[in-house]
Amino acid sequence: MRRALAALLAALAAVTGAGAEEAPSPRPSRLLRFLGGAATGLGAHEMGHVTLDLAFGTSPRVRGVDFHGIPFFAVSHEPLPPGEEYLVSSAGFAVQNATSEWLLSGGRPLREQAAPYKKGWLAFNVMASAAYAGAAFARTGPAERDTRGMAESAAVDERWIGALVLAPALLDSYRYFRPRSKWAPWASRAAKVAMVLLVVRAANRPPDARPAAVTPRP
Repeated sequence: MRRALAALLAALAAVTGAGAEEAPSPRPSRLLRFLGGAATGLGAHEMGHVTLDLAFGTSPRVRGVDFHGIPFFAVSHEPLPPGEEYLVSSAGFAVQNATSEWLLSGGRPLREQAAPYKKGWLAFNVMASAAYAGAAFARTGPAERDTRGMAESAAVDERWIGALVLAPALLDSYRYFRPRSKWAPWASRAAKVAMVLLVVRAANRPPDARPAAVTPRP
């Protein structure tokens, strides 16, 4: 999944640079800053998981997993009650949604700026959500995937979680290319709030309704 994201991000670097009105910096520098923004997005996603792991008193640790033979890593922890497990599993998406709001809201539209670092960060947020949503719809990939942890904690079909993850990514993409849209920002925010509110369902499940094994998070 990480390699697929890297390839997609590289392809998007040229696309997201289009439309900037300011004089662009040299292409290699622009690409490096774009990839730096994407790396920041990845780090922020993982730090969301780690922060809540620590807040709930677990000991996060890194372990290796794979996605159909593609190796990458996951942050794992001890089992938690459903409400806390949902929050930890969804923390990466919550960070993505919050930072996408920051990148897209207020001031000059991001598409009209020569801001490869910010565009790389937004591109990671969108592509990571799309990749996770695809895995959720197909119910494939490592058993430790975030969308599966959210679905099991809240006792809902994983495909509904995939829809909740994908909707803000699609709407934020639209907001990037149509920055003066009036309805898209509110539709995106409503989808993001819906994802957060699902924790109420998870929190109302019995405390012993939790996975029996440690739950890693890629």
